Amino acid sequence: MKRIEQTFPNVASATRDLSPPQQQEQRQSNDDDRVKKLLLAFKHSSVQSDPHGYLSDWKSNSSIPFCSWRGLTCSPEGHVTTLNLSNAGLVGSFHLPNLTALPTLQHLYLQNNSFSAADLSSNNSLCRLETVDLSLNTISNPLPDQSFLQGCNHLAFVNLSHNLIPGGSLHFSPSLLQLDLSGNNISDLSLLTCQNLNLLNVSHNKLKGRLGISLLSCKNLSTLDLSYNVLSGKIPTNFLANVSAYLRYLDLSSNNFLGKLSTLDFGVCSSLSLLNLSGNTLSGKVFPASLSHCHVLETLDLSNNELQDKIPRALLGDLKKLKQLFLGRNHFVSCFSLVSLNLGRNQLSGNFLSTVVSKLPSLRYLYVPFNSITGHVPLSLTNGTRLQVLDLSANFFTGNIPPGFNSLSGPIPSEVWSLSNLSDMIMWANNLTGEIPKGICINGGNLETLILNNNLLTGSIPQSIANCNNMVWVSLSSNQLTGEIPSSFGSLLKLAILQLGNNSLSGQIPAELGKCQSLIWLDLNSNNLNGSIPSELANQAGLGGTACRGAGGLIEFEGIRAERLKSLPMVHSCPSTRIYPRLTIYTFTNSGSMIFLDISYNSLSGTIPTNLGTLSYLQVLNLGHNMLGGNIPESFGGLKAIGVLDLSHNNLLGFLPGSLETLSFLSDLDVSNNNLTGTIPSGGQLTTFPASRYENNSGLCGIPLPACGYQRPPAQSEVVPEKEKTAVSGMDVGYVSFTFFFVVTVSLSLLTPFLDLPFRILLKGFSC
Repeated sequence: MKRIEQTFPNVASATRDLSPPQQQEQRQSNDDDRVKKLLLAFKHSSVQSDPHGYLSDWKSNSSIPFCSWRGLTCSPEGHVTTLNLSNAGLVGSFHLPNLTALPTLQHLYLQNNSFSAADLSSNNSLCRLETVDLSLNTISNPLPDQSFLQGCNHLAFVNLSHNLIPGGSLHFSPSLLQLDLSGNNISDLSLLTCQNLNLLNVSHNKLKGRLGISLLSCKNLSTLDLSYNVLSGKIPTNFLANVSAYLRYLDLSSNNFLGKLSTLDFGVCSSLSLLNLSGNTLSGKVFPASLSHCHVLETLDLSNNELQDKIPRALLGDLKKLKQLFLGRNHFVSCFSLVSLNLGRNQLSGNFLSTVVSKLPSLRYLYVPFNSITGHVPLSLTNGTRLQVLDLSANFFTGNIPPGFNSLSGPIPSEVWSLSNLSDMIMWANNLTGEIPKGICINGGNLETLILNNNLLTGSIPQSIANCNNMVWVSLSSNQLTGEIPSSFGSLLKLAILQLGNNSLSGQIPAELGKCQSLIWLDLNSNNLNGSIPSELANQAGLGGTACRGAGGLIEFEGIRAERLKSLPMVHSCPSTRIYPRLTIYTFTNSGSMIFLDISYNSLSGTIPTNLGTLSYLQVLNLGHNMLGGNIPESFGGLKAIGVLDLSHNNLLGFLPGSLETLSFLSDLDVSNNNLTGTIPSGGQLTTFPASRYENNSGLCGIPLPACGYQRPPAQSEVVPEKEKTAVSGMDVGYVSFTFFFVVTVSLSLLTPFLDLPFRILLKGFSC
């Protein structure tokens, strides 16, 4: 690598009369001075505003070595190798020559600032840049003829995406391997060249015209993305065959390509794993035979075109590694054999399930949520005896059903319950009626996930559910179920989530639930349960809560929007919705694994078991709106992770335990509408809550209530009886922030939980 004094002879001559060690020291000092001057020249010429003081230590008289300046990284020898000023909020006009003159600078990261381009040229042979990221700025000038792309002969990775670049010279060094120009205003397709690029992304620009031969020289490309432009005409017949033997990712979606799909020649197609031609005007009834050569193809998206007639069974059968097939918004009249079919969020309607899906005997995974499918769950689905995952979920609407939502009705055929390979039955938020068969899993079975919440199911929960010994997640909340909770749930050792809230279940809470070794989430709110709280629930630890009747539980799947939730009865009773965002919770083999427990809005009596205080991982506990008596256990000081604690609307007596002062994560407490007495402890979080959280306890006093001994004058307005105030009036929803959990008050929100047991569970839920 050239030293600076080689470029500046006057510097070298000044060292000739010194000894070799002195010469070395002098050269290093001169090098450092030159580097510092170039860095300061960049700051003064390029940065007009530094609102956050990011470069405050970049000063000529700074006592801090420049290698310690913010944003700089040096090698062990003290040479600047990396400049990273990303996300610094800098504003200015970018002058690159000051940086390309740094002979050891290899990596430059300036993304997400507000730099326009004053000078992106580079004629300096000293340029050693390998990586340049100028994305997310405001560069609006055309790239100059002698830009750094061509002048820096060691460049390998360049990201200029999300600027306003209209084009210019796109000539670059043969060393360049990856070029991202997406999200700009480039319109001239002829500017594009490839040389040795393995990645070229020019998506989200204004490219127009027809695909020509210029891209056929891209022999090393593995990724080519030209999506979201205004390219038109026919895709050249041999384009896909000749563009690159190494091509793995090709995205031509959302353009104006037209013509017959059958004319395309895929050639050998030995590497292609993703092909996206969606959002064009491709037509025809025949698929190209050469598509079957793409043996490693995993994702094929032909949606939103003008394709019609039948999907060729034999051709798709040759695509052995195909995992994702998107064919929505075309004009197909039938489908054939597939292992996995995902047609969610399309406009499928009518008797699609019976006329198409039931004719796929090899189907294992079926996802058709959020369409316009109506009617009954067809018995013919059982033709797919290999079916493992069945997702027909959507939302429940009355009156006219808007486009984009399933609204299945009627009972689930008993034969569907008998599918021996079925592991996931997901049909939440439809209009399903009928009962869960008494013989569910009577012959064993692989059922792991049963998601039927927000339907119109009736009857009782069968005892035979104990035979579903692989069950992990059961959600039957917000139905019309009656009878008792089966004690046989206690034999489901893998059960992690049990949601039975907002039904009409009666009887006692089975003590056997304490035997569920993996249980972390238990929601039994808003039922007709009676008796005492089983102390055995503390065998596992931790669950969650609600504050208005009918709410609670997890929202299991993505795609929840406000207009969908508004139609659910459980939402109408809640003036606001508390969101529990995604959370990673590890399961434990000993007491302390439960994180959410909600048994509110029942008729439970007796005292609160003291051993609930051993649930050290419990984050949300809601016992409100019952008939519990006795004292609040002193052991609740052991709820070290608790963030939400609701004991309101019961018959609790005595003092607030002083141990509650130690709950450092407690952000939401409600003990209103009880018979508590004494002074509110002054430590910890307890005095930070509003008075409404303590109201209607005639004997409580102290901050935030009136001081002890204070005699309040009689009110002149109407007196509201203590026990008639509602939980809603006393339950302000606030912001909760603690190590494991965040609770945010919003009106309605989109939630996306995922389940990965037994190692971890990603949970999101909501309750009022």
